[in-house]
Amino acid sequence: MAEVGYARFSGREVAKRAGYSVGTIYNVFGSLEGLLAAINTHTFGLWAARLEQEMADNSADRIASLVRGYFGFALDNPNCWSAIYEHKLPQGAQLSEKDMEGRARLTQIVENEVAAALPADTAIDIARYARSLIAGVHGHCSYVVSGSFALLDETDPIGSALARVRESLAFHQN
Repeated sequence: MAEVGYARFSGREVAKRAGYSVGTIYNVFGSLEGLLAAINTHTFGLWAARLEQEMADNSADRIASLVRGYFGFALDNPNCWSAIYEHKLPQGAQLSEKDMEGRARLTQIVENEVAAALPADTAIDIARYARSLIAGVHGHCSYVVSGSFALLDETDPIGSALARVRESLAFHQN
């Protein structure tokens, strides 16, 4: 996935490189969808670790660390990062509980930091608010990964995303 991206990904190539038959890979993961979900869940884990490392290295401004970590991971791993959003489960299919838990770690990190940045008595649904902030940062980041921000003459997309997060938090801190 990291080498070729989602569009050119092949379960058959994974099997070949692992020294297994494609049937064995599908037996382990249940299907190509299961393999893709496992790869994406692994990517979420790497991404969460990156955010935790960013915050440990720059604990004075944890919100900025989250935003920088979001962009940094995407820019260092564009194919894997993009695959998370390109992969759609078939109608009626669901992720396993293990996959859901693995992916929730990332959003839980953000929720914890957002909760810490807001007054303890806030009436905001922290989980929903954190996901909305993630979506805003994601939009900025997606434009960077795709090259669209360069076309819009945006010279500091990370700073712009961080400013939007800070503005939103400041509004709810009062």
